[in-house]
Amino acid sequence: MKKLIIPAIMLIASPFAAFADTRDIHDAHITDVVVTASSIAIEAGRLALSRASRDEVRAYAERMVGEHTGVNRSAIELAAKLKVTLQDNPISKSLKADGETDFARLQALRGEAFDKAYIDHKVVLYQHVLDTIDNRLMPNARNEELKVLLYNLFSPFSLHLEDAQQIQESLAPGGTREPG
Repeated sequence: MKKLIIPAIMLIASPFAAFADTRDIHDAHITDVVVTASSIAIEAGRLALSRASRDEVRAYAERMVGEHTGVNRSAIELAAKLKVTLQDNPISKSLKADGETDFARLQALRGEAFDKAYIDHKVVLYQHVLDTIDNRLMPNARNEELKVLLYNLFSPFSLHLEDAQQIQESLAPGGTREPG
């Protein structure tokens, strides 16, 4: 039982650190957070495409790769238009470190264990990302176009969370499982 609790705590705790320090955040930082978070989602999604055992997990991962590639493209284009250079900051640095740790943890898993860990992490991550956009990034964004980008991310990221929660339920003992 302890073996299961420790990885679960690590999956839940890592996103907290990424969003802890939002003092003095500005548009270049906010844009970097968006690009960093999406890059992490793309990398994990690509891994899920090769490691997941369930079709629903692979389909979710494929959608995450495609949609987050679009988010990155939009954020980078907006930064160029606004002549904003992406800047590392405590949030993006922590995201990168946590992303590397989570990626390494996922690389060690296969099949149903991978599916569960990947989806569990997505649920926790999107809960925190949505909270961060709403309570930390939006209030600190100065440029109206950046605010619009953040606002436009909220609905699809909410859907990503809902979809991950549905998959999580299907993977739970007694859940509706699809054939692999």
